[in-house]
Amino acid sequence: MRFNLKVLMLLWIVLIVGVGSIQAKPLIVGCDTGFKPFVFIGPDGNYTGFDIELWASIAKRLKLNYKLVRMEFKDLIPALVNKKIDVALAGITIMSQREKQIDFSFPYFESELRILVRAADNEISDIGDLDKKVVATKQATTSAKFVKNIQTEQVSLFRTIDEAYRALQQGQVDAVIFDSPSILNYINTDGKDIAKIVGRSHQSQYYGIALQQGSDLREKVSIEILKIMEEGYYDIFFRKWFGYVPQ
Repeated sequence: MRFNLKVLMLLWIVLIVGVGSIQAKPLIVGCDTGFKPFVFIGPDGNYTGFDIELWASIAKRLKLNYKLVRMEFKDLIPALVNKKIDVALAGITIMSQREKQIDFSFPYFESELRILVRAADNEISDIGDLDKKVVATKQATTSAKFVKNIQTEQVSLFRTIDEAYRALQQGQVDAVIFDSPSILNYINTDGKDIAKIVGRSHQSQYYGIALQQGSDLREKVSIEILKIMEEGYYDIFFRKWFGYVPQ
């Protein structure tokens, strides 16, 4: 009996340690770092941006241990589906087709698509002027789907949106259609006096934190997003990254 009791105690200790190890295993958070000002690599080599700061606040409140992993946008949703990552951050638009494969948190940002052209371009004033133009955007995004459904001469899809912006600057494409926060950030920084926004906004959309389908984090993360909004911290983060407080 004494021997069996010792064995049972050892097994119990191993079980507790094993469970503790599982709980302590960090969440793998996939990040597309080519989406300023939401997710990017700062001058110090660290992850930074609106999404990064919002997630850090959520994780702190929920006492979540996590590891950020750099990935291309097109690989994020497949990685969630195949359970290679637990969370994805990249200003990911909530869509019905994506919701069939993964889960989203409560929406934390409202966006839309805008048209970007070179500053000296006087031929393009709205979407109707793109019928004989080469239009660029980022692959595997809602803007890529949108551009394929409008009249253009050609659509050029790039791995990153920065590549699309450079192609516009170098005259390889005539316009870029992409999410307004990224385009606004570009014309206020690297694209200042180089590019301009024309026409009206298109396709209002909402970003959500992406999770594995059936993740038990979905409700918890959503509740914390709502708390952050209700307590005023969201406005602080927003002003820091966009220069104003949303109405």
